[in-house]
Amino acid sequence: MHRFFGVMGAAVLVSLSGAHEATASVRGAGGMDAPLDVTALLTAAHGAPPMICALAAQSVRNYGWSDWSDAPYTPLATSSPLRGRDGGSSALPAEDVARLLDALASPDGCVRELSIRLLGGQRNEVPIAAALVTRLSSGDASMREIAAFGLGMIAPANAVSPLITALHDATPSVRANAAWALGRIDDGRALGDIVGLFRDADEKVRVAAVVAAGRIDSVSTVAALMRVLQQDDSPSVRRVAAWALGQKDAREAAAVLATTLAKEPDARVREMVAWALGNTRGAAGVAALTSAVRRDADDNVRETAAWALAEMRDRTAVEVLGTVAGDDHSSRVRGTAAWALGELRTSGEKAPPGLLKALRDESEDTRLKAAWALGQIGDPAVLDAIRDALKTEKGSKVGKALVRALIKSGGRSEETLTQLLSSSDPTVREAAVRGLAGSDSFNPWPWPWPRPRPFP
Repeated sequence: MHRFFGVMGAAVLVSLSGAHEATASVRGAGGMDAPLDVTALLTAAHGAPPMICALAAQSVRNYGWSDWSDAPYTPLATSSPLRGRDGGSSALPAEDVARLLDALASPDGCVRELSIRLLGGQRNEVPIAAALVTRLSSGDASMREIAAFGLGMIAPANAVSPLITALHDATPSVRANAAWALGRIDDGRALGDIVGLFRDADEKVRVAAVVAAGRIDSVSTVAALMRVLQQDDSPSVRRVAAWALGQKDAREAAAVLATTLAKEPDARVREMVAWALGNTRGAAGVAALTSAVRRDADDNVRETAAWALAEMRDRTAVEVLGTVAGDDHSSRVRGTAAWALGELRTSGEKAPPGLLKALRDESEDTRLKAAWALGQIGDPAVLDAIRDALKTEKGSKVGKALVRALIKSGGRSEETLTQLLSSSDPTVREAAVRGLAGSDSFNPWPWPWPRPRPFP
């Protein structure tokens, strides 16, 4: 797979840059199995427009932090989400590795970008790591920056000490990439120096240092992260500080997070704080999240607060989530609140009126989550509402979820299920057959989830 993306990277450059004479396809028969022609790739990269080069670089990217972040500084000066192709690419011949290492000194950003990404994906990492460590002490700041970037992709343990030294580099981009690399290596020896960058004058350096602290498996930085959340003047830095606290499941930070959720002016920071409270599950967060899910002006914050209340498993949130599921102006928030009610289910309890209202929601996704939640709760008092919804429901997945809710709520009578067998929807008929057979578990279940959690 990685060899395929490497060849595709070259093909993107060759076909889009017009350098057709630099054939970067295969050496012999075999299609995707053929090795990458490094010489052709680097030839095509020279002078390529940044957008074209970015497309090619995307093809050969191999590493991310849990699929969501690239290094702070790259030769193309771009940072975009990676889509996890972690793992080494097919081994290149030694002469190609040497060619790529030499290309790191090229004045062309596209050449440097592709070279370091190809080097970072190599399985035979020991000699490459050694060469990059040597370049980390170069007199050229751009070389030190790209060396730290490459070491972050390879993540060799023996690079920790030189990278710690690079944390004190005079150039911000070197410090930022070194922090990023140390976070990927996850070695506690770097924590003291990383925390020292929390007060760096450069915002990107602070972001990289805080994220690195969140990645390294230690709770020793919790107090420092709380200070950053409360005091840093950059919303981007405060946001990643909230993420790091949630990543560490720092329950001692719950009170600070709760206060921040109520007072923070930036919506993206509040969104991450709500996510962190859901992860920490500290009791201090329930009131703050309940207030946020009802009153926050930002849809993303309210939705994340609904998710977090479900994660905290606090039954006091049921009433407010029921109201939100029926009345919030955002369909995403209504749907996630309905899902949260299903997560907070208690057998034999009464279904909140807001869930019944959500069965008639204009959004199919919200109706699906409401039907699923009613199936989780199993309240016999809502059977008529479920039957009425089945009469008008047009969505197959929702119909299936309604049948399951009907069965789970006690509507398993043969008469009821036989009527459903005449439905024009084959999904509903299938569910009815399963119900007649005595099953309330449908494979696959209509198991809705809220949208992806926020990450820095």
